[in-house]
Amino acid sequence: VSGGGDEIQQLQKALLDYLDENTEIDASLVFSRKFYIAQWFRDTTMETEKAIKSQKDEDSSEGTHHAKDVETTGQIMHKAESRKTFLRSIIKTAPSQFSTLKMNSDTVDYEDACLIVRYLASMRPFAQSFDIYLTQ
Repeated sequence: VSGGGDEIQQLQKALLDYLDENTEIDASLVFSRKFYIAQWFRDTTMETEKAIKSQKDEDSSEGTHHAKDVETTGQIMHKAESRKTFLRSIIKTAPSQFSTLKMNSDTVDYEDACLIVRYLASMRPFAQSFDIYLTQ
């Protein structure tokens, strides 16, 4: 994935493109596509809620605002809103129209789709803390 912007969002778009292209071959990919969209939307919402909660906890424990923390929370909120807007636009787009909105001219094959899924799964909180669970 090249170019500026949110790399995760570009990978999500590439994976959704792949799933959309192959729905005629395997009907279960329609469910997979909807599941991924819903899961990513939920993850974005949870990330936003955690940022707000951590900001409130810091404010109540210290009683003062820190410009750096507010800026970081603001950045998280902005990124979350842009991801939600992206996912909403995909939800509103009919599957037949979705393929015309591709960002990349290259198509994703099965191996690339598997690699994207593994990478996106490794970014999830459980995967990131798996070593801690094993150590404990």
